[in-house]
Amino acid sequence: MKLIAIGDNVCDCYLDEGIFFPGGNCVNVAVHAKRNGAAQANYTGVFGDDFMADYIRECLEKEGVTHHRSRKVYAPTGQPGVKLVNGDRVFVGGKPDSCQAIFAMKMTKADLEMASQYDICHISCYSNMENELAKLAQAVKISFDFSDIKNDEYFAQVCPHLEFAFLSGSELSVENCAALAQKLHNFGAKNVVITRGEQGSFFSDGSQLYTQGIVQVDAVDTMGAGDSFIGAFLVAYYDGKTVQQSLADAAQYAAHNCTKRGAIGYAHSLQ
Repeated sequence: MKLIAIGDNVCDCYLDEGIFFPGGNCVNVAVHAKRNGAAQANYTGVFGDDFMADYIRECLEKEGVTHHRSRKVYAPTGQPGVKLVNGDRVFVGGKPDSCQAIFAMKMTKADLEMASQYDICHISCYSNMENELAKLAQAVKISFDFSDIKNDEYFAQVCPHLEFAFLSGSELSVENCAALAQKLHNFGAKNVVITRGEQGSFFSDGSQLYTQGIVQVDAVDTMGAGDSFIGAFLVAYYDGKTVQQSLADAAQYAAHNCTKRGAIGYAHSLQ
């Protein structure tokens, strides 16, 4: 399968240790898709003009992820501060006026033509792409990560354009997941996947429900766990595996990723 991710790139800054890791939902999904065997993975986004942006591109190239038709602007890379508490990531603010915060992609004809060459385009609620979804959905199927947003007005804006809606819902029971999924289907999303932390994951295609448990590992860092799940799931699904097997593959891969530092690795000094 071939995946393109359009949107955010940041550097997750582990302040207690004086290091950062390249990241951002869309960067992470593209890298994890490639690691899971995607024939082609491309990240398109707005890069800053600092060494962190250069480093993100360098890491993408090492992973075999292209960054065609990305933009570069005169602004710093997003730098969310992170502290680890018992292996879980806790965000503690970041640099103001980053390129991610003050710029958004506008899809040109050439961008849409490029996107149409892929099986799926992944976008997130951090991509600033809501106003571009309608025309992008005419070119390629869209996967969208809502993170923990559960706002009906936002659902109504985004869901009509989605092939896949991904959400975080560790607080939700299976019954709650089913009700939430039905709401997203009613707003237009074709498939809904809810990652539930230690409770596993949930999938609905509007007619059938699936659940998947977790894989037990000695986790050291949960940064990007959901992004790794998405990348693995989409590759498995578009390579022809069943929903249940795709969920199982994604659970296995995401668990393994939690045994490593950072969303995709590549620690670098903050200095």
